[in-house]
Amino acid sequence: MEIIENSAYYDVVIVGSGAGGGMATKVLADAGLKVAVVEAGPFFDPADPAQQTQFKWPYESPRRGAGTKRFFGEYDMAYGGWEIEGEPYNRIGDTQFDWFRSRMLGGRTNHWGRISLRFGPRDFKGKDRDGLGENWPIGYEDVKPYYDKVDQLIGVFGSKENLPNEPDGFFLPPPKPRLHELLYIKGAKKANVTVIPSRLSVLTKRINNQRGVCFYCNQCARSCSVYADFSSGSCLIFPAQKGKGQVDLYVNSMVKEVLTNKEGKATGVAYINKEDRREYNIKGRIVILAASACSTARILLNSKSSQHPNGLGNSSNLVGKYLHDSTGADRMAFVPALMNRKRYNEDGVGGMHVYSPWWLDNKNLDFPRGYHLEQWGGMGMPSYGTGFDPNVLNKYLGEKVGGYGNGLREDVKKFYGSVVGISGRGEAIARKDNYCEIDPTTVDEFGIPVLRFHYKWSHFEKKQAKHMHETFEEILTNMGGVLLGEKPGADRNYGLNTPGRIIHEVGTTRMGSDPIKSVVNEFEQLHDVDNVFVVDAGPFVSQADKNPTWTIMALAWRTSDFIIQELKKQNI
Repeated sequence: MEIIENSAYYDVVIVGSGAGGGMATKVLADAGLKVAVVEAGPFFDPADPAQQTQFKWPYESPRRGAGTKRFFGEYDMAYGGWEIEGEPYNRIGDTQFDWFRSRMLGGRTNHWGRISLRFGPRDFKGKDRDGLGENWPIGYEDVKPYYDKVDQLIGVFGSKENLPNEPDGFFLPPPKPRLHELLYIKGAKKANVTVIPSRLSVLTKRINNQRGVCFYCNQCARSCSVYADFSSGSCLIFPAQKGKGQVDLYVNSMVKEVLTNKEGKATGVAYINKEDRREYNIKGRIVILAASACSTARILLNSKSSQHPNGLGNSSNLVGKYLHDSTGADRMAFVPALMNRKRYNEDGVGGMHVYSPWWLDNKNLDFPRGYHLEQWGGMGMPSYGTGFDPNVLNKYLGEKVGGYGNGLREDVKKFYGSVVGISGRGEAIARKDNYCEIDPTTVDEFGIPVLRFHYKWSHFEKKQAKHMHETFEEILTNMGGVLLGEKPGADRNYGLNTPGRIIHEVGTTRMGSDPIKSVVNEFEQLHDVDNVFVVDAGPFVSQADKNPTWTIMALAWRTSDFIIQELKKQNI
Protein backbone atom coordinates (compact mmCIF):
# COMPACT_ATOMS: atom_id res chain seq x y z
CA MET A 1 0.00 0.00 0.00
CA GLU A 2 1.23 3.46 -0.88
CA ILE A 3 2.09 5.57 2.16
CA ILE A 4 1.47 9.28 1.76
CA GLU A 5 4.03 11.60 3.33
CA ASN A 6 2.68 14.82 4.78
CA SER A 7 4.83 17.70 3.61
CA ALA A 8 4.49 19.64 6.87
CA TYR A 9 7.06 19.23 9.64
CA TYR A 10 6.04 19.97 13.21
CA ASP A 11 7.80 20.79 16.43
CA VAL A 12 5.37 18.47 18.21
CA VAL A 13 2.94 15.78 17.04
CA ILE A 14 0.25 15.09 19.66
CA VAL A 15 -1.86 11.93 19.42
CA GLY A 16 -5.22 12.43 21.12
CA SER A 17 -7.17 15.56 21.99
CA GLY A 18 -8.59 14.81 25.44
CA ALA A 19 -7.50 16.24 28.79
CA GLY A 20 -3.76 15.58 28.42
CA GLY A 21 -3.52 16.18 24.68
CA GLY A 22 -5.58 19.35 24.91
CA MET A 23 -3.48 20.77 27.73
CA ALA A 24 -0.21 19.98 25.93
CA THR A 25 -1.59 21.62 22.79
CA LYS A 26 -2.52 24.79 24.69
CA VAL A 27 0.78 25.18 26.56
CA LEU A 28 3.02 24.34 23.61
CA ALA A 29 1.12 26.46 21.10
CA ASP A 30 1.16 29.40 23.51
CA ALA A 31 4.96 28.96 23.63
CA GLY A 32 5.05 29.51 19.87
CA LEU A 33 5.52 25.92 18.71
CA LYS A 34 4.10 24.36 15.57
CA VAL A 35 1.76 21.58 16.74
CA ALA A 36 -0.14 18.82 14.96
CA VAL A 37 -3.05 17.20 16.83
CA VAL A 38 -4.02 13.79 15.49
CA GLU A 39 -7.48 12.64 16.62
CA ALA A 40 -9.20 9.33 15.83
CA GLY A 41 -12.69 10.88 15.76
CA PRO A 42 -14.37 13.76 13.93
CA PHE A 43 -14.21 17.48 14.66
CA PHE A 44 -16.65 18.53 17.38
CA ASP A 45 -17.85 21.89 18.64
CA PRO A 46 -20.81 21.87 21.08
CA ALA A 47 -21.69 25.41 19.99
CA ASP A 48 -22.24 24.27 16.40
CA PRO A 49 -26.02 23.94 15.86
CA ALA A 50 -25.42 20.91 13.65
CA GLN A 51 -23.75 19.05 16.54
CA GLN A 52 -25.48 20.61 19.53
CA THR A 53 -27.80 18.38 21.57
CA GLN A 54 -28.19 20.68 24.58
CA PHE A 55 -31.86 21.72 25.20
CA LYS A 56 -33.28 19.06 22.89
CA TRP A 57 -36.11 16.93 24.25
CA PRO A 58 -35.94 13.14 23.98
CA TYR A 59 -38.93 13.09 21.66
CA GLU A 60 -36.93 15.16 19.15
CA SER A 61 -34.48 12.30 18.60
CA PRO A 62 -35.01 9.81 15.75
CA ARG A 63 -35.78 7.13 18.34
CA ARG A 64 -37.87 9.37 20.61
CA GLY A 65 -35.25 9.02 23.33
CA ALA A 66 -35.08 5.24 23.33
CA GLY A 67 -31.74 3.55 23.85
CA THR A 68 -29.11 3.16 21.18
CA LYS A 69 -25.79 1.38 20.88
CA ARG A 70 -24.37 4.44 22.62
CA PHE A 71 -24.63 3.50 26.27
CA PHE A 72 -25.38 6.95 27.66
CA GLY A 73 -27.99 7.78 25.06
CA GLU A 74 -28.31 9.48 21.75
CA TYR A 75 -27.81 12.99 23.12
CA ASP A 76 -24.76 12.20 25.25
CA MET A 77 -21.55 13.70 23.87
CA ALA A 78 -19.58 10.52 23.55
CA TYR A 79 -19.14 9.34 19.99
CA GLY A 80 -18.26 5.80 20.91
CA GLY A 81 -18.70 3.67 24.01
CA TRP A 82 -17.58 0.31 25.37
CA GLU A 83 -18.30 -1.24 21.99
CA ILE A 84 -17.46 0.43 18.68
CA GLU A 85 -18.32 -1.24 15.39
CA GLY A 86 -15.16 -2.20 13.54
CA GLU A 87 -12.95 -1.62 16.58
CA PRO A 88 -13.05 -4.81 18.65
CA TYR A 89 -10.96 -5.84 21.63
CA ASN A 90 -10.69 -9.17 23.38
CA ARG A 91 -10.26 -10.63 26.84
CA ILE A 92 -8.10 -13.48 28.08
CA GLY A 93 -9.99 -16.45 29.52
CA ASP A 94 -12.64 -15.58 32.06
CA THR A 95 -11.17 -12.18 32.95
CA GLN A 96 -13.16 -8.99 32.52
CA PHE A 97 -12.43 -5.50 31.30
CA ASP A 98 -14.76 -3.17 29.44
CA TRP A 99 -12.89 -0.52 27.47
CA PHE A 100 -14.64 2.80 26.85
CA ARG A 101 -13.51 4.97 23.93
CA SER A 102 -14.83 8.34 22.80
CA ARG A 103 -13.89 9.09 19.20
CA MET A 104 -14.18 12.87 18.75
CA LEU A 105 -12.23 16.07 19.22
CA GLY A 106 -11.90 16.46 22.99
CA GLY A 107 -12.42 12.75 23.59
CA ARG A 108 -14.03 11.77 26.85
CA THR A 109 -13.86 15.32 28.21
CA ASN A 110 -17.07 16.05 26.31
CA HIS A 111 -19.24 13.91 28.52
CA TRP A 112 -17.42 13.23 31.77
CA GLY A 113 -18.77 14.09 35.23
CA ARG A 114 -16.52 17.19 35.60
CA ILE A 115 -15.49 16.00 39.08
CA SER A 116 -12.22 17.90 39.44
CA LEU A 117 -10.21 16.65 42.42
CA ARG A 118 -6.55 17.04 43.27
CA PHE A 119 -4.60 14.04 44.45
CA GLY A 120 -3.41 14.70 47.98
CA PRO A 121 0.02 14.19 49.60
CA ARG A 122 -0.89 10.67 50.72
CA ASP A 123 -2.09 9.70 47.23
CA PHE A 124 1.37 10.02 45.74
CA LYS A 125 2.94 7.86 48.47
CA GLY A 126 0.58 4.90 48.76
CA LYS A 127 3.29 2.38 49.61
CA ASP A 128 4.30 4.45 52.62
CA ARG A 129 0.72 4.14 53.89
CA ASP A 130 0.12 0.41 53.65
CA GLY A 131 3.12 -1.25 52.01
CA LEU A 132 1.22 -2.01 48.81
CA GLY A 133 2.06 -0.97 45.26
CA GLU A 134 4.72 1.68 44.66
CA ASN A 135 5.19 5.34 45.50
CA TRP A 136 5.20 7.93 42.74
CA PRO A 137 8.68 9.36 42.07
CA ILE A 138 7.12 12.80 42.63
CA GLY A 139 4.99 14.22 45.43
CA TYR A 140 2.13 16.65 45.86
CA GLU A 141 4.44 19.65 46.14
CA ASP A 142 5.85 18.87 42.69
CA VAL A 143 2.40 18.97 41.14
CA LYS A 144 0.75 21.68 43.29
CA PRO A 145 1.91 24.64 41.14
CA TYR A 146 0.29 23.01 38.13
CA TYR A 147 -2.92 22.17 39.96
CA ASP A 148 -3.05 25.88 40.83
CA LYS A 149 -2.58 26.82 37.17
CA VAL A 150 -5.26 24.38 36.01
CA ASP A 151 -7.74 25.72 38.59
CA GLN A 152 -7.24 29.26 37.36
CA LEU A 153 -7.19 28.46 33.64
CA ILE A 154 -10.15 26.07 33.53
CA GLY A 155 -12.24 27.06 36.56
CA VAL A 156 -13.55 24.79 39.33
CA PHE A 157 -16.17 25.48 41.96
CA GLY A 158 -15.80 24.36 45.56
CA SER A 159 -14.88 25.55 49.02
CA LYS A 160 -11.78 25.65 51.17
CA GLU A 161 -12.09 22.91 53.79
CA ASN A 162 -8.52 22.43 55.08
CA LEU A 163 -8.75 18.64 54.86
CA PRO A 164 -5.34 16.91 55.00
CA ASN A 165 -5.65 14.78 51.83
CA GLU A 166 -8.20 16.86 49.91
CA PRO A 167 -6.06 19.86 48.96
CA ASP A 168 -7.83 23.17 48.55
CA GLY A 169 -7.41 25.20 45.39
CA PHE A 170 -8.70 28.30 43.66
CA PHE A 171 -12.45 27.90 43.80
CA LEU A 172 -15.46 29.54 42.18
CA PRO A 173 -18.67 29.74 44.27
CA PRO A 174 -20.34 26.33 44.63
CA PRO A 175 -24.07 25.93 43.87
CA LYS A 176 -26.45 25.36 46.75
CA PRO A 177 -27.48 21.79 47.64
CA ARG A 178 -30.76 20.61 46.14
CA LEU A 179 -33.51 19.03 48.27
CA HIS A 180 -32.34 15.42 47.91
CA GLU A 181 -28.81 16.57 48.70
CA LEU A 182 -29.99 18.32 51.87
CA LEU A 183 -31.48 15.00 52.96
CA TYR A 184 -28.20 13.29 52.05
CA ILE A 185 -26.26 15.76 54.22
CA LYS A 186 -28.56 14.94 57.13
CA GLY A 187 -28.21 11.18 56.61
CA ALA A 188 -24.45 11.28 56.08
CA LYS A 189 -23.73 13.40 59.14
CA LYS A 190 -25.78 11.00 61.26
CA ALA A 191 -23.47 8.24 59.96
CA ASN A 192 -20.38 10.39 60.72
CA VAL A 193 -19.58 10.70 57.02
CA THR A 194 -17.93 13.95 55.90
CA VAL A 195 -19.87 16.10 53.40
CA ILE A 196 -18.46 19.11 51.56
CA PRO A 197 -19.47 21.10 48.45
CA SER A 198 -18.52 19.35 45.23
CA ARG A 199 -15.54 20.37 43.16
CA LEU A 200 -16.64 20.42 39.54
CA SER A 201 -15.14 22.16 36.50
CA VAL A 202 -18.27 24.17 35.76
CA LEU A 203 -18.21 27.97 35.67
CA THR A 204 -20.51 29.51 38.25
CA LYS A 205 -18.79 32.84 37.65
CA ARG A 206 -17.28 34.36 34.51
CA ILE A 207 -13.49 33.89 34.21
CA ASN A 208 -12.86 35.27 30.70
CA ASN A 209 -14.60 36.61 27.59
CA GLN A 210 -14.45 33.32 25.68
CA ARG A 211 -16.62 31.22 27.96
CA GLY A 212 -20.11 31.65 29.34
CA VAL A 213 -21.49 30.97 32.82
CA CYS A 214 -23.52 27.93 33.85
CA PHE A 215 -27.28 28.48 33.70
CA TYR A 216 -28.08 25.19 35.47
CA CYS A 217 -29.60 23.09 32.71
CA ASN A 218 -28.10 19.90 34.19
CA GLN A 219 -26.96 18.74 30.74
CA CYS A 220 -23.17 18.81 31.06
CA ALA A 221 -23.05 15.31 29.57
CA ARG A 222 -24.25 16.86 26.32
CA SER A 223 -21.28 19.29 26.37
CA CYS A 224 -21.99 22.94 26.91
CA SER A 225 -22.86 25.22 23.98
CA VAL A 226 -21.62 28.29 25.90
CA TYR A 227 -18.44 26.50 27.05
CA ALA A 228 -19.40 26.85 30.73
CA ASP A 229 -18.19 23.37 31.58
CA PHE A 230 -14.77 21.96 30.79
CA SER A 231 -14.20 20.12 27.56
CA SER A 232 -10.79 19.94 26.00
CA GLY A 233 -11.85 21.14 22.57
CA SER A 234 -13.75 24.23 23.68
CA CYS A 235 -11.49 25.21 26.60
CA LEU A 236 -8.00 24.23 25.43
CA ILE A 237 -7.67 23.41 21.74
CA PHE A 238 -9.82 26.23 20.33
CA PRO A 239 -7.95 28.87 22.42
CA ALA A 240 -4.64 27.22 21.45
CA GLN A 241 -5.45 27.87 17.80
CA LYS A 242 -5.45 31.58 18.64
CA GLY A 243 -2.05 31.41 20.37
CA LYS A 244 1.42 32.44 19.22
CA GLY A 245 2.11 29.09 17.58
CA GLN A 246 0.35 27.04 14.92
CA VAL A 247 -2.14 24.23 15.57
CA ASP A 248 -3.20 21.90 12.77
CA LEU A 249 -5.95 19.37 13.44
CA TYR A 250 -5.97 15.95 11.77
CA VAL A 251 -9.34 14.44 12.62
CA ASN A 252 -10.74 11.01 11.69
CA SER A 253 -7.15 9.82 11.78
CA MET A 254 -6.47 6.50 13.53
CA VAL A 255 -2.82 6.34 14.62
CA LYS A 256 -1.18 3.05 13.82
CA GLU A 257 2.32 3.46 15.25
CA VAL A 258 5.08 5.87 16.20
CA LEU A 259 7.71 6.05 13.45
CA THR A 260 11.40 5.80 14.36
CA ASN A 261 14.72 6.19 12.52
CA LYS A 262 17.70 3.85 12.47
CA GLU A 263 18.93 5.35 15.75
CA GLY A 264 15.61 4.45 17.37
CA LYS A 265 14.40 8.05 17.86
CA ALA A 266 10.86 9.02 16.99
CA THR A 267 10.30 10.86 13.72
CA GLY A 268 6.51 11.12 13.71
CA VAL A 269 3.46 8.87 13.49
CA ALA A 270 1.66 6.76 10.90
CA TYR A 271 -2.11 6.95 10.75
CA ILE A 272 -5.02 5.63 8.72
CA ASN A 273 -7.37 8.27 7.37
CA LYS A 274 -10.86 6.94 8.12
CA GLU A 275 -12.38 8.69 5.12
CA ASP A 276 -10.16 7.41 2.32
CA ARG A 277 -8.68 4.41 4.23
CA ARG A 278 -5.16 5.33 3.11
CA GLU A 279 -2.06 5.41 5.30
CA TYR A 280 -0.32 8.73 5.99
CA ASN A 281 2.89 9.70 7.75
CA ILE A 282 3.21 12.92 9.66
CA LYS A 283 6.66 14.04 10.82
CA GLY A 284 7.75 15.95 13.88
CA ARG A 285 10.62 16.61 16.26
CA ILE A 286 8.73 15.37 19.32
CA VAL A 287 5.84 12.92 19.68
CA ILE A 288 3.38 13.19 22.57
CA LEU A 289 0.97 10.32 23.16
CA ALA A 290 -2.31 11.29 24.82
CA ALA A 291 -4.66 8.75 23.31
CA SER A 292 -5.84 7.37 26.72
CA ALA A 293 -3.97 4.86 28.87
CA CYS A 294 -4.95 1.78 26.87
CA SER A 295 -4.83 3.35 23.40
CA THR A 296 -1.36 4.74 24.08
CA ALA A 297 -0.20 1.31 25.25
CA ARG A 298 -1.61 -0.15 22.05
CA ILE A 299 0.27 2.37 19.89
CA LEU A 300 3.56 1.77 21.71
CA LEU A 301 3.25 -2.02 21.52
CA ASN A 302 2.44 -1.82 17.81
CA SER A 303 5.49 0.43 17.20
CA LYS A 304 8.02 -2.36 16.68
CA SER A 305 11.35 -1.94 14.95
CA SER A 306 14.81 -3.45 15.00
CA GLN A 307 15.74 -0.94 17.73
CA HIS A 308 12.52 -1.59 19.65
CA PRO A 309 11.60 -5.25 19.03
CA ASN A 310 9.14 -5.42 21.96
CA GLY A 311 7.47 -2.16 21.06
CA LEU A 312 8.50 1.43 21.61
CA GLY A 313 9.44 2.24 25.20
CA ASN A 314 9.01 -1.37 26.23
CA SER A 315 12.53 -2.52 27.14
CA SER A 316 11.13 -3.09 30.64
CA ASN A 317 8.28 -5.23 29.26
CA LEU A 318 5.94 -3.09 31.35
CA VAL A 319 3.94 -1.28 28.66
CA GLY A 320 0.33 -2.31 29.25
CA LYS A 321 1.09 -3.69 32.73
CA TYR A 322 -0.35 -2.32 36.01
CA LEU A 323 -3.61 -1.39 34.34
CA HIS A 324 -6.21 -0.42 36.93
CA ASP A 325 -9.57 1.28 37.08
CA SER A 326 -11.49 2.88 39.93
CA THR A 327 -13.74 0.60 41.92
CA GLY A 328 -17.43 1.37 41.76
CA ALA A 329 -20.70 0.31 43.37
CA ASP A 330 -24.17 1.87 43.56
CA ARG A 331 -27.47 1.67 45.50
CA MET A 332 -30.85 3.36 45.12
CA ALA A 333 -33.64 4.11 47.56
CA PHE A 334 -37.17 5.45 47.49
CA VAL A 335 -37.61 8.42 49.85
CA PRO A 336 -41.32 8.92 50.72
CA ALA A 337 -40.61 12.44 51.99
CA LEU A 338 -39.82 13.40 48.38
CA MET A 339 -43.23 12.32 47.02
CA ASN A 340 -45.77 14.69 45.50
CA ARG A 341 -43.32 17.52 45.06
CA LYS A 342 -44.26 20.80 43.47
CA ARG A 343 -42.74 21.20 40.03
CA TYR A 344 -39.97 23.75 39.75
CA ASN A 345 -36.57 23.92 38.07
CA GLU A 346 -34.18 22.11 40.36
CA ASP A 347 -31.84 20.95 37.61
CA GLY A 348 -28.61 22.54 38.84
CA VAL A 349 -25.25 21.65 37.27
CA GLY A 350 -24.75 18.38 35.44
CA GLY A 351 -23.57 16.54 38.51
CA MET A 352 -23.67 16.53 42.29
CA HIS A 353 -23.60 19.73 44.32
CA VAL A 354 -22.11 17.98 47.37
CA TYR A 355 -19.94 14.95 47.84
CA SER A 356 -18.20 12.95 50.54
CA PRO A 357 -14.42 12.55 50.34
CA TRP A 358 -12.78 9.55 52.00
CA TRP A 359 -13.33 9.96 55.70
CA LEU A 360 -11.93 6.86 57.51
CA ASP A 361 -8.55 5.77 58.75
CA ASN A 362 -7.37 2.78 56.73
CA LYS A 363 -5.82 0.95 59.66
CA ASN A 364 -9.27 0.22 61.09
CA LEU A 365 -10.47 -1.59 57.94
CA ASP A 366 -9.94 -4.90 56.18
CA PHE A 367 -9.05 -3.27 52.85
CA PRO A 368 -6.48 -0.61 51.86
CA ARG A 369 -6.99 2.87 50.48
CA GLY A 370 -10.43 4.45 50.32
CA TYR A 371 -13.39 5.70 48.29
CA HIS A 372 -15.55 8.78 47.93
CA LEU A 373 -19.34 9.04 47.67
CA GLU A 374 -21.37 10.65 44.91
CA GLN A 375 -25.11 11.34 45.06
CA TRP A 376 -27.75 11.53 42.38
CA GLY A 377 -31.46 12.18 42.17
CA GLY A 378 -33.77 15.17 42.06
CA MET A 379 -36.14 16.49 39.43
CA GLY A 380 -33.98 16.80 36.39
CA MET A 381 -35.26 17.19 32.88
CA PRO A 382 -37.56 14.25 32.09
CA SER A 383 -36.09 11.64 29.80
CA TYR A 384 -37.23 8.44 28.13
CA GLY A 385 -38.71 6.41 30.96
CA THR A 386 -38.71 7.59 34.55
CA GLY A 387 -35.74 5.84 36.15
CA PHE A 388 -38.05 3.83 38.37
CA ASP A 389 -41.04 1.47 38.27
CA PRO A 390 -44.06 3.17 39.88
CA ASN A 391 -45.63 -0.24 40.56
CA VAL A 392 -42.76 -1.15 42.89
CA LEU A 393 -43.30 2.04 44.86
CA ASN A 394 -47.09 1.64 44.96
CA LYS A 395 -46.63 -1.87 46.28
CA TYR A 396 -44.49 -0.52 49.11
CA LEU A 397 -47.23 2.01 49.98
CA GLY A 398 -49.92 -0.68 49.85
CA GLU A 399 -51.69 1.09 47.01
CA LYS A 400 -53.15 -0.23 43.77
CA VAL A 401 -50.49 -1.71 41.50
CA GLY A 402 -50.76 -1.38 37.75
CA GLY A 403 -52.35 1.27 35.68
CA TYR A 404 -52.45 3.13 32.42
CA GLY A 405 -53.59 6.43 30.99
CA ASN A 406 -54.39 9.06 33.62
CA GLY A 407 -53.65 6.63 36.46
CA LEU A 408 -50.14 5.98 35.19
CA ARG A 409 -49.52 9.68 34.63
CA GLU A 410 -50.58 10.47 38.19
CA ASP A 411 -48.28 7.73 39.54
CA VAL A 412 -45.32 9.11 37.65
CA LYS A 413 -46.04 12.64 38.91
CA LYS A 414 -46.44 11.38 42.47
CA PHE A 415 -43.12 9.58 42.53
CA TYR A 416 -41.05 11.83 40.27
CA GLY A 417 -37.94 13.01 42.11
CA SER A 418 -38.43 10.59 45.01
CA VAL A 419 -35.77 8.06 43.99
CA VAL A 420 -32.19 8.85 44.99
CA GLY A 421 -28.92 6.98 44.71
CA ILE A 422 -25.39 6.89 46.05
CA SER A 423 -22.30 5.73 44.17
CA GLY A 424 -18.93 4.82 45.61
CA ARG A 425 -15.73 5.39 43.64
CA GLY A 426 -12.58 3.97 45.16
CA GLU A 427 -8.91 3.16 44.70
CA ALA A 428 -7.76 -0.24 43.49
CA ILE A 429 -4.22 -1.51 44.05
CA ALA A 430 -2.11 -1.50 40.89
CA ARG A 431 -1.02 -5.05 40.06
CA LYS A 432 1.32 -6.28 37.34
CA ASP A 433 -0.99 -9.18 36.47
CA ASN A 434 -3.74 -6.78 35.39
CA TYR A 435 -2.74 -5.71 31.90
CA CYS A 436 -3.49 -5.20 28.24
CA GLU A 437 -1.43 -6.60 25.37
CA ILE A 438 -1.61 -6.94 21.61
CA ASP A 439 -3.91 -9.73 20.47
CA PRO A 440 -1.95 -11.81 17.92
CA THR A 441 -5.11 -12.95 16.13
CA THR A 442 -7.30 -9.87 15.66
CA VAL A 443 -7.07 -6.55 13.80
CA ASP A 444 -9.58 -3.72 13.57
CA GLU A 445 -11.23 -2.52 10.38
CA PHE A 446 -8.15 -0.40 9.65
CA GLY A 447 -5.83 -3.40 9.82
CA ILE A 448 -4.29 -2.39 13.17
CA PRO A 449 -3.75 -5.16 15.77
CA VAL A 450 -6.13 -4.76 18.70
CA LEU A 451 -5.79 -5.11 22.46
CA ARG A 452 -6.78 -7.97 24.66
CA PHE A 453 -7.21 -7.59 28.39
CA HIS A 454 -6.43 -9.60 31.49
CA TYR A 455 -8.03 -8.18 34.60
CA LYS A 456 -9.41 -9.55 37.87
CA TRP A 457 -10.48 -7.79 41.03
CA SER A 458 -8.63 -8.83 44.17
CA HIS A 459 -10.17 -9.49 47.58
CA PHE A 460 -9.19 -5.93 48.54
CA GLU A 461 -11.53 -4.37 45.97
CA LYS A 462 -14.36 -6.77 46.82
CA LYS A 463 -14.10 -5.94 50.53
CA GLN A 464 -14.10 -2.25 49.64
CA ALA A 465 -17.35 -2.70 47.69
CA LYS A 466 -18.86 -4.54 50.67
CA HIS A 467 -18.01 -1.57 52.88
CA MET A 468 -19.48 0.80 50.27
CA HIS A 469 -22.83 -1.00 50.42
CA GLU A 470 -22.88 -0.96 54.19
CA THR A 471 -22.32 2.80 54.04
CA PHE A 472 -25.00 3.25 51.35
CA GLU A 473 -27.53 1.41 53.48
CA GLU A 474 -26.80 3.44 56.58
CA ILE A 475 -26.99 6.82 54.85
CA LEU A 476 -30.05 6.03 52.73
CA THR A 477 -31.88 4.65 55.76
CA ASN A 478 -30.92 7.75 57.75
CA MET A 479 -32.51 9.80 54.96
CA GLY A 480 -35.79 7.99 55.53
CA GLY A 481 -35.27 5.98 52.38
CA VAL A 482 -36.56 2.54 51.49
CA LEU A 483 -33.80 0.53 49.84
CA LEU A 484 -34.58 -0.73 46.34
CA GLY A 485 -33.34 -4.04 45.02
CA GLU A 486 -31.40 -6.66 46.93
CA LYS A 487 -28.12 -6.05 48.67
CA PRO A 488 -25.45 -7.85 46.60
CA GLY A 489 -23.50 -10.56 48.34
CA ALA A 490 -20.19 -12.36 47.82
CA ASP A 491 -21.64 -14.23 44.82
CA ARG A 492 -21.93 -10.87 43.03
CA ASN A 493 -18.66 -9.40 44.33
CA TYR A 494 -20.76 -7.19 46.61
CA GLY A 495 -22.03 -5.20 43.64
CA LEU A 496 -18.57 -4.23 42.38
CA ASN A 497 -18.77 -2.89 38.84
CA THR A 498 -16.94 -4.72 36.06
CA PRO A 499 -13.39 -3.35 35.60
CA GLY A 500 -13.41 -0.53 33.07
CA ARG A 501 -16.98 0.52 33.80
CA ILE A 502 -15.94 3.57 35.81
CA ILE A 503 -13.82 4.77 32.84
CA HIS A 504 -10.85 5.78 35.00
CA GLU A 505 -8.28 3.38 33.57
CA VAL A 506 -4.68 4.31 34.40
CA GLY A 507 -1.21 2.87 34.82
CA THR A 508 -0.21 1.23 31.52
CA THR A 509 2.96 3.32 31.07
CA ARG A 510 3.81 3.82 34.73
CA MET A 511 6.11 6.54 35.95
CA GLY A 512 9.31 5.77 37.86
CA SER A 513 12.97 6.57 38.35
CA ASP A 514 14.21 3.08 37.48
CA PRO A 515 13.94 2.18 33.74
CA ILE A 516 13.74 -1.49 34.67
CA LYS A 517 10.61 -0.94 36.79
CA SER A 518 8.85 1.80 34.81
CA VAL A 519 8.15 3.14 31.32
CA VAL A 520 8.42 6.94 31.72
CA ASN A 521 10.37 9.23 34.04
CA GLU A 522 8.93 11.90 36.32
CA PHE A 523 8.40 14.21 33.33
CA GLU A 524 6.43 11.51 31.46
CA GLN A 525 9.31 11.01 29.03
CA LEU A 526 10.01 7.49 27.76
CA HIS A 527 13.11 6.06 29.37
CA ASP A 528 14.00 4.43 26.05
CA VAL A 529 13.37 7.35 23.68
CA ASP A 530 13.93 10.92 24.83
CA ASN A 531 11.67 12.59 22.25
CA VAL A 532 8.48 10.65 23.09
CA PHE A 533 6.23 11.66 25.99
CA VAL A 534 2.98 10.27 27.44
CA VAL A 535 0.51 12.78 28.94
CA ASP A 536 -2.65 10.75 29.47
CA ALA A 537 -3.34 8.61 32.58
CA GLY A 538 -0.92 5.88 31.51
CA PRO A 539 1.95 7.19 33.70
CA PHE A 540 -0.14 7.02 36.90
CA VAL A 541 1.56 4.85 39.51
CA SER A 542 -1.68 4.68 41.47
CA GLN A 543 -5.18 6.01 40.97
CA ALA A 544 -6.26 7.41 44.36
CA ASP A 545 -9.93 7.54 45.31
CA LYS A 546 -10.37 10.49 42.97
CA ASN A 547 -11.20 11.14 39.38
CA PRO A 548 -7.98 11.41 37.33
CA THR A 549 -8.73 14.31 34.96
CA TRP A 550 -7.34 17.19 37.04
CA THR A 551 -4.11 15.26 37.65
CA ILE A 552 -3.81 14.35 33.96
CA MET A 553 -3.97 18.04 33.05
CA ALA A 554 -1.61 19.20 35.81
CA LEU A 555 1.00 16.62 34.79
CA ALA A 556 0.54 17.41 31.08
CA TRP A 557 1.23 21.09 31.82
CA ARG A 558 4.30 20.12 33.87
CA THR A 559 5.55 17.90 31.04
CA SER A 560 4.93 20.61 28.46
CA ASP A 561 6.99 23.10 30.47
CA PHE A 562 9.77 20.51 30.63
CA ILE A 563 9.63 20.04 26.85
CA ILE A 564 9.90 23.80 26.27
CA GLN A 565 12.94 23.98 28.56
CA GLU A 566 14.61 21.00 26.91
CA LEU A 567 14.04 22.46 23.45
CA LYS A 568 15.65 25.72 24.54
CA LYS A 569 18.63 23.74 25.82
CA GLN A 570 18.65 21.72 22.57
CA ASN A 571 18.54 18.51 24.58
CA ILE A 572 15.81 17.00 22.38
